[in-house]
Amino acid sequence: MKLFDVYPILDDIELSKSEGSYVFDIQGNMYLDFYGGHAVISIGHSHPHYVKALIEQIHKISYYSNSVYISQKNKLASLLGNISGYEDYSLFICNSGTESNENALKIASFYTGKKKVIAFKGSFHGRTSGSLSVTDNYKLISPFNAQHETIFINYKDFDSLEEKLRNKDICAVITEGIQGVSGIIDPGLDFFYQVESFCKKYNTILILDEVQSGYGRTGTFFSHQLYPIKPDLITVAKGMGNGFPIGGVLIHPKFKPYYGMLGTTFGGNHLACTAGIAVLEIIEKEKLIENAKKMGKILLKELGIISEIKGIRERGLMIGLEFGFPILDLKNVLVYKEKVFVGTSNNPYVLRLLPPLNINENHIKLFLKKLKNALAYLYGK
Repeated sequence: MKLFDVYPILDDIELSKSEGSYVFDIQGNMYLDFYGGHAVISIGHSHPHYVKALIEQIHKISYYSNSVYISQKNKLASLLGNISGYEDYSLFICNSGTESNENALKIASFYTGKKKVIAFKGSFHGRTSGSLSVTDNYKLISPFNAQHETIFINYKDFDSLEEKLRNKDICAVITEGIQGVSGIIDPGLDFFYQVESFCKKYNTILILDEVQSGYGRTGTFFSHQLYPIKPDLITVAKGMGNGFPIGGVLIHPKFKPYYGMLGTTFGGNHLACTAGIAVLEIIEKEKLIENAKKMGKILLKELGIISEIKGIRERGLMIGLEFGFPILDLKNVLVYKEKVFVGTSNNPYVLRLLPPLNINENHIKLFLKKLKNALAYLYGK
């Protein structure tokens, strides 16, 4: 049997080791990680506290189903509530970002008795059926997925948004805190103010997808916390487990659970919760949210003087660099020649940076040197 070939992978790179902000391939080459595996690496690679916690847990018990009491679930929920400021919300734990969004959509539909959803142009919410139906990428959607009723609207088209909500047949409005796959797009204060106001006016559920933009990456725990809003449902994953599969939905107290309403075989298992607890403990102890904000400002200042960069979209350590040329060659030179991992986006002109939240000024200096080397190599300046 061979693998089903659906991933475009970096040729000739197999990683065998990681530490802090670096990963190492089987030949011993060291790479600076400024992408974090799609924003997953929040606390750095192989953090000693994280590794120790998982080793200790796996020696005790790694898994049993949700039919037994798992104290780690309660500890994770308590820590997440405290650090995020959502103490009065409940937590449902699952395994991934797309599952988080699936469950959020399901909760909203149960509550309202409706099924139509409003999403936004350029969105990405996952690859399972419901999450994919609110993802604005026709290439990913099969006829099976297309059965859902989703309306896509431009972020700035408030008239269309209210017109659709006025019909009172909308279950939920779902939006990313910051669009990641589309190239780091922050909808902004006006958008969040209007969308929350409309949802309250027309009794519609507001779902905030913080799968990529949450967990301290933007200099606030959730990116939407820069604005005076409070969503009904918040979805998380990526940085939540630092590589261990875990996701969750933060749920407003107005939603009342009942047995069987939601479920998952692996969600909330002993190891996953141990990973999630360790991540929050490290974020808090090492003040990584504050560090993300500080390092983001330093990067913004230094990147602003590189003439080839035509625009910078920055919130903490969630950064999009816009160039006047397609960035694929630049990305390849950075990876293969300069040994630094960076990311692309659906915008061919935007390079994505999503480094671990514990980078320091030395990592930034090294990245800037590598970026300038790559630009000089390609364009001779």
